[in-house]
Amino acid sequence: MLNLSVIVPAGLLLGGCAHVSDPHEPALAMEIPAGWGQVPNGGGQIWPDSDWWKRLGSAELTGLVNEGRASNLEIAAAVARVRQAESTARIAGAPLLPNVDLAAGASRTSQIPWGRGTNAVSSMLEIGYEVDFWGKNKAGLAAAQASLDANRFDRETVALTVTTGIVSTYLQVLSLRDQLAIARENVANAQRVLKLVEAQSRAGATSPLDLARQRSVVAGEQAVIPSLLQQEREARTALAVLLGRPAQSFTVSGQGLGSILLPEVSPGLPSELLARRPDIRAAEANLAAANANVMAAHAALFPSINLSGSAGGQSSALLSLVNAPNLLMNFGAGIVAPIFDADRLKNQQALALEQKQELLQIYRSTVIAAFAEVDNALGQIRNLAEQDRLKQTEWEQARLAFNLSEARYRAGAEDLMTVLDTQRSLAGVQNELGQLKLKRLKATVSLYKALGGGWKDETGHDAGSRADAAGVIPG
Repeated sequence: MLNLSVIVPAGLLLGGCAHVSDPHEPALAMEIPAGWGQVPNGGGQIWPDSDWWKRLGSAELTGLVNEGRASNLEIAAAVARVRQAESTARIAGAPLLPNVDLAAGASRTSQIPWGRGTNAVSSMLEIGYEVDFWGKNKAGLAAAQASLDANRFDRETVALTVTTGIVSTYLQVLSLRDQLAIARENVANAQRVLKLVEAQSRAGATSPLDLARQRSVVAGEQAVIPSLLQQEREARTALAVLLGRPAQSFTVSGQGLGSILLPEVSPGLPSELLARRPDIRAAEANLAAANANVMAAHAALFPSINLSGSAGGQSSALLSLVNAPNLLMNFGAGIVAPIFDADRLKNQQALALEQKQELLQIYRSTVIAAFAEVDNALGQIRNLAEQDRLKQTEWEQARLAFNLSEARYRAGAEDLMTVLDTQRSLAGVQNELGQLKLKRLKATVSLYKALGGGWKDETGHDAGSRADAAGVIPG
């Protein structure tokens, strides 16, 4: 039996068992809004599904999202960072367990001149253990585990960003194809009017100026198409990059936004947002890691207690190695206390405290920004819906005006300038209407992202649990 007596000053015991806290840290008092400033469709409180992109009604988009979440290179890098954090956490937990080493050796001694010799074999099992009396090693493990959680939440944030990027870019490709269709329709309208002007010019019923004007309109409408083709090509390339695929072999079969549904999204209560956004959970985890680092830095100010022991044997004959007279055992204990280190440990503690203060402010900023993003997305959805309603009326009247002006021009009751004005107005309204649908869809995607994309922490922790662990409770 090993009897170990270690005398530790009472003042160190009291100081080591004291609760670690920062007396200069202000309380985190955050105002959580009771509701959203803008609530669409009667103010429902339903959180979006985790596979929210399926509500857009595109099987192709669903396939692209699934592919992107499986093969995107940024997500793969985030997964690798999580694995690194897992290794770091395992390393941080190692000091809580004893170190066991085996030392073995063999030698031969010869006597001269007779040539006799003896063989000696020795082995020793060495055990070392640091008594974590002040909780330094436990705090280090807690910091590593919190950092692991933060990396996991960061991975989910990357996945959410990639998912919304795939959806938005896919919608951009379809919108550009709609714009190409409108541009080709505008060219067809302009060419139809040009044929009418040419016919009247041959009959001497119009001037060369009108003919030149209409030819200029046709050329201008045709010039729009190459630019749109290039934009559509670039959008497809960006989508291929998000999928981790070469752009040269990537195609999109969708031809426009006409088949895309515009889902209704109702946010839940603002207080629940703290548990539904992985970036907020990551900020909480980083704050918990910083608090654990403060504890570890505080514990480093006190003595460290180390236990050591060794057991083994030596023998001149291998078979007698296990005989009792040849067994050796040695046990000891040591205590190391810092006396003078030029305030290195105190400054490390001060650094840890300031790092915690920084992460505290980052957490508050992340929460406030999250509330703002949701409110902005809700406002965009409502305002864009109203703009779309008014723009539909404008488009109907612009189309009617163009048809009437063209008919009156054929009958000789209207001049060409009126036809050109109504044609230009119709083309502009058509483009704006297409852009409005894209904006409404993107605003919906932004709201899904602001709400956490339907993601929910599956570890069983409630919102704010990380902040509670760090000594900071959101209010």
